[in-house]
Amino acid sequence: MRIDVAASLSLSSPAPAPALLQVAVAAPRTEQLTVISGGIALEPEELEVDGARVHRLDLREGATTITYSASVEDGGTPRRVTPAERAIALRPSRYCPSDQLEGFAHSEFDATMPRTELVSAVAAWVHRRLVYTSGSSRPVDTAVDTLLTGQGVCRDYAHLTITLLRALEIPARLVAVYAPGLDPMDFHAVVEADVDGTWCVVDATRLAPTRSLVRICAGRDAADTAFLTTLGRVARFDGMTVTATTAGDLPAPDDAPFPLP
Repeated sequence: MRIDVAASLSLSSPAPAPALLQVAVAAPRTEQLTVISGGIALEPEELEVDGARVHRLDLREGATTITYSASVEDGGTPRRVTPAERAIALRPSRYCPSDQLEGFAHSEFDATMPRTELVSAVAAWVHRRLVYTSGSSRPVDTAVDTLLTGQGVCRDYAHLTITLLRALEIPARLVAVYAPGLDPMDFHAVVEADVDGTWCVVDATRLAPTRSLVRICAGRDAADTAFLTTLGRVARFDGMTVTATTAGDLPAPDDAPFPLP
């Protein structure tokens, strides 16, 4: 099945500003990235950062438009969990303070359950516990804030799921994706957990089929996976559009952990 994705971003800056862009898919069949800044076409520099494709931009003063499109084919080899990835994905991080919820996690879940069942149980618990509410969370909110308020958006669902899994000694990380079927359409955040040595995806929001997700990048939490980051300068974000469509019918929803290539 072919999946087509696209993103368009607009921003403006009062002065030149370096920025990092993470919108490119991990394994495109075809793709195109165009950046127009201050009326000049820029040539982004592609970097590999912790396995992710990151484009470095030197934004010019004034308006900037970024357009990206790609086609991918679903399928591929499941990703094995490396020892280094396992170590990183067990540590507490900025938005996922798993050390603060260890006692809570062990009181809510049976850590002796088979790994697949436990990962599914945590995602299902987060789905039941939270209410998806656009605009309800702040950029600085951690998983503890989300647990206390009981609401959030996809990154908050992902952060709470990751935090509980790490508290149960299951390596987990956030994955930024394009998600055909997502409504409203946007960049989406899901969770990868170590299931018997393979990275497998769960989505506690249940807003899109996991089998049609397209990987952009993975990281400890949203601090590592933001689609746009300015470095030491100011830029105003004016808006964006995101699309993700399949050439055929969307797959049926699947709540079980699924390996995302």
